[in-house]
Amino acid sequence: MTSKVDEALGYEQARDELIEVVRRLEAGGTTLEESLALWERGEELAKVCRRWLEGARARLDAALAEEESESGDEDGNGDGDGDGDRDSG
Repeated sequence: MTSKVDEALGYEQARDELIEVVRRLEAGGTTLEESLALWERGEELAKVCRRWLEGARARLDAALAEEESESGDEDGNGDGDGDGDRDSG
């Protein structure tokens, strides 16, 4: 479960910390317990990043949908070219 502190992390903060976790895991030299703790932290940070990216994608999709609806479709067929021919664009 992601903590409230993790939820408050910005994307860049979570990404940077995740990069550091990966670097430490790849470098080795940690105990099994430390490695497991790093892995678990990395999983939580990856979830934070994923949520930020999914939220950004949703906002982008919503903005694009709004832009399409505002620009209108002159011929009503959904291709946006106004010529009435759905396939030839």
